[in-house]
Amino acid sequence: MKILVVDDERLLVKGIKFNLENEGYQVECAYDGAAAVELVRTGGFDLVILDLMMPEIDGLEACMRIREFSNIPIIMLTARSEDTDKIIGFECGADDYITKPFNILELKARIRAMLRRATGSAAQGKSQITVGDLTLDTEQRVAVRDGEVVELTAKEYDLIELLMKNPRRVYSRENLMNVVWGYSYTGDYRTVDVHIRRLREKLERHPAEPEYILTKWGVGYYFKG
Repeated sequence: MKILVVDDERLLVKGIKFNLENEGYQVECAYDGAAAVELVRTGGFDLVILDLMMPEIDGLEACMRIREFSNIPIIMLTARSEDTDKIIGFECGADDYITKPFNILELKARIRAMLRRATGSAAQGKSQITVGDLTLDTEQRVAVRDGEVVELTAKEYDLIELLMKNPRRVYSRENLMNVVWGYSYTGDYRTVDVHIRRLREKLERHPAEPEYILTKWGVGYYFKG
């Protein structure tokens, strides 16, 4: 697996690179947002670790530019711990968020979980789930609506796959966070709401009146099936 580490703190980048290479990953580094975008465009990476505050363009802008052409998993790094900052990061297309200072073991665990989800479906063989005008190809990790491929981030895909594989099962936001994100999240569960809203905008004909991804008020979310 090939990982891009992007941060203007060169000592931190050096430490992350050293630890990830010891785990067997191939690691390349960049020190500003503009360089990160160009490397992702041409580098064939499997995952990006992207700092929020950087020169040239910041991590949020870099993340949005990357999302214009790639669904590569992105873990955002930041020294800011406010939940509003995390929500903004997810809005811009980040898949995960870790606050500095962090334990390198936690970062490695998040990386493993994200890469496992990104590649796990292909190992299970061909499979499709079709409901109405929506089709999910779990081998290619692709969503299709009316014959057109819908661009989803890694976490958006994981979320809709879970819901479509378990129609009519209601998941609380806490359940979804623990299953899809793969760890106990101590922050704001509005993260789930953001991803649900984005899925509705991409997959529903009328996002304000969803046909598939429904809310069980006071409980959580489910796929109508």
